[in-house]
Amino acid sequence: MKYLHTMVRVTDLEASLDFYCAKLGLKEVSRVDNPAGRFTLVFLCAPGDEATANQPGATTLDRSPAVELTYNWDPEEYGGGRNFGHLAYAVDDIYETCARLQAGGVTINRPPRDGRMAFVRSPDGISVELLQVGPAKTPAEPWASMPNVGTW
Repeated sequence: MKYLHTMVRVTDLEASLDFYCAKLGLKEVSRVDNPAGRFTLVFLCAPGDEATANQPGATTLDRSPAVELTYNWDPEEYGGGRNFGHLAYAVDDIYETCARLQAGGVTINRPPRDGRMAFVRSPDGISVELLQVGPAKTPAEPWASMPNVGTW
């Protein structure tokens, strides 16, 4: 058994790509527009994982784990992403990552007060957990005293 991907339905593909790629740092590795089904699939992976997705002859079964953004062309209402759970990514510097996201307009719902873990949300309310690679960083401001915002 091999983990392949997590599918997340999105309501605004451009806003979602801005969040996942421009702000969070994922890379788009493939895109499928299906006019008959009236949907677009966009597969994203963590930096460094795109090599397995772009090898000649690689299929969905060959690539590293990915996030599949599913955009249905006809508007739909999706209730609370909280029941989905969350995506989780390891980051080299939790403080730098959170500062970059915050500067990009992303709310840090659960700040990295412990130097190890933070939560943010996508434009569609999907929780994204960020975990510090290796040992936790020493607690530091402004994160150490920052309260939670919303749900995570």
